[in-house]
Amino acid sequence: MSTQSPSTPPALSRTLCSALPDVPPGSEVLLRAWVHRRRELAQVAFLVLRDRSGLAQVVVREGRERLAALPEETTVEVRGRVVQNDSAPGGVEVVDPVLTPLTEPAETPPVELWRPSLDAGLATLLDHAAVTWRHPARRRSWEVAAASLRGFRATLDGLRFTEVCTPKLVGGATETGATVFEVDYFGRTAYLAQSPQLHKQQLVGVFERVYEVGPVFRAEPHDTARHLAQYTSLDVELGFVEDHHDVLAVLRDVLAGMSAEVAALGHGVEVAVPDQIPVVHFSEALSIAGAPADEPDLSPAHERAVGAWALAEHGSDLVAVEGYPLAARPFYTHPWTGPERPGAPGSNGFDVLLRGVELVTGGQRLHTPSAYAAVMAERGIDPAPYADHLRAFAHGMPPHGGFAIGLERWVSRLVGAANVREVTLYPRDLHRLSP
Repeated sequence: MSTQSPSTPPALSRTLCSALPDVPPGSEVLLRAWVHRRRELAQVAFLVLRDRSGLAQVVVREGRERLAALPEETTVEVRGRVVQNDSAPGGVEVVDPVLTPLTEPAETPPVELWRPSLDAGLATLLDHAAVTWRHPARRRSWEVAAASLRGFRATLDGLRFTEVCTPKLVGGATETGATVFEVDYFGRTAYLAQSPQLHKQQLVGVFERVYEVGPVFRAEPHDTARHLAQYTSLDVELGFVEDHHDVLAVLRDVLAGMSAEVAALGHGVEVAVPDQIPVVHFSEALSIAGAPADEPDLSPAHERAVGAWALAEHGSDLVAVEGYPLAARPFYTHPWTGPERPGAPGSNGFDVLLRGVELVTGGQRLHTPSAYAAVMAERGIDPAPYADHLRAFAHGMPPHGGFAIGLERWVSRLVGAANVREVTLYPRDLHRLSP
């Protein structure tokens, strides 16, 4: 026998705002959401509610005085009936509502979240990130990031890669020439990991194919629109490669998988990934950019020129630049194995540019102890801090290579953000350590 009293409303499951159009007209529904917008007219008031799925309109005709206690951003529970209204979100609205606040009345937000676009400076958006991320347009940019992560993982899982989790507290620098953050580790000096590079190489000797999604930390005092002190790195490493072109092939599939998941959101955001990413040698890239032949690297202006060339010549937003000078790449980079080229000795290292901005760094790695001993001696690198890493190579390591994608930079290029901080949930840079 039911213990429910006659006055107790029947139990209802929550309905999301986006699901209202599928509810038969006249049905009772239960919504739990934020008050997104409140509009009061002479004879009627409208509450636009917002939940994780979208918006819904509630019509209030009686008891409108109660709305004073429900300012925008207050969380509420609404019971009511669904009726058709072509002018309402999704073509339906909720009438005869019973409104129950789920929290105390919300304070006025720092920006008007109900407006289609946010007219606020970057500092305001970042200082109040916990609230400004509620805006649907801001949320969509992180939905792009989340979809990208799904595509990244799904593609690599399909290729039989193993996801790994490497330490973010390490005993020494990962990348020579890069600045590290020091931390006190029980009285000893430790560092925040600049990348999982050394550990993921070692794990190729265990699993053969590995990937990781995790934070990396760079202490370079950059204060630009495309650099962060902490960002999310999507790292991949695979064994038994012929050269860096095998790595590029996997990268192409990964980018295609990420783009497909993003396109499935229906936000009108995607990258058309070609069947094969166009590849240009570093020396040719310098020529395309009109740069001197002895330049050791590509500047941002050079990258934009090469990106424009790829779009004009190949119709591609993506282009890979291979054969960077060996001296300009990390010590673990494999020397160039392709046809001989003019200029400084090249490497089997590459960058991939997306719409004229560097997105990916990768390449083939050294894999024999003698090769590491030779390059460290040549560059004057003390092997002692890398003893644990080098020990793995003494026990047999296959030819291997990999790459890393910066998630925030990928998303910023897809959505057209002027600053990478716009698409970072809680950015950390030269000046910002909160919220």
